[in-house]
Amino acid sequence: MDIENLGLTKENWEYFLKWVWDFVPSLLSAIVIFFIGIWVINLFSKGLRKFFQKRDYDETLERFLYDLINLGLKVLLIILVITQLGVQTSSLVAILGAAGLAVGLALQGSLANFAGGVLILFFKPFKIGDFIEAQGTSGTVKEITIFTTKLNTFGNQLVIIPNGKLSNDNITNYSAENKRRNKIDIGISYSSNIKQAKDILLELVNEQEAVIKDPLPEVVVSSLGDSSVSLSIRYWASNEDFWAIHFYTMEQAKKRLEENGISIPFPQREVRILSTTANEIK
Repeated sequence: MDIENLGLTKENWEYFLKWVWDFVPSLLSAIVIFFIGIWVINLFSKGLRKFFQKRDYDETLERFLYDLINLGLKVLLIILVITQLGVQTSSLVAILGAAGLAVGLALQGSLANFAGGVLILFFKPFKIGDFIEAQGTSGTVKEITIFTTKLNTFGNQLVIIPNGKLSNDNITNYSAENKRRNKIDIGISYSSNIKQAKDILLELVNEQEAVIKDPLPEVVVSSLGDSSVSLSIRYWASNEDFWAIHFYTMEQAKKRLEENGISIPFPQREVRILSTTANEIK
């Protein structure tokens, strides 16, 4: 190879070869450190997962700590590899500081999601397995990661919500308490016997063993509408039995009221036509 044709002097070429000769061992060492580090991190991650499985820790905390530790170890490995390539520690700190500022400005949303994940982990408004409603959707919490929370909806769709939005908005946790109170409104006509209707509905609720009897269920007149008297059935039930009782009560309430001659009216309008004579029109 004619180095003069490449625009290099003999001294420059010798300097380049010397630099390559000095750099190759550092490059090979960095590659070896990288692959060994990845192997060690994977081995440590498996051990950490087994450790969590043997301990009765909160599943949300386990997954969050696992992701955080795994990410932290990979960042440390990258720093170690860069240092091995000959980058000075002081220069690396300056580069990381400048890069951190730039990345921080570019990824404000991601940092907010990370902070939201920490707040969710700390205050525990919900945990994996809870049924919640937030950000216009509802479902069972499937997974809580560093940046997002995953919900499995009633229709078996996966909804991914950023933790930043989730931690700064209203959350309804239907699984937070062991029991829930239900309210079913049923309208009857004004001509129907209110006491008879209340007795029928109260008997319907009390005969169901899954309904909690302390406090006792009740049926009250909740409102007087335009075309019906609204009766409100109120009772307590466990989360496991809530919907089964709800659907059964709705179906049987209509059936039993109609069997006893109590009608459930629909909205009605009375229209009156006023007749006029030809003289009145003129």
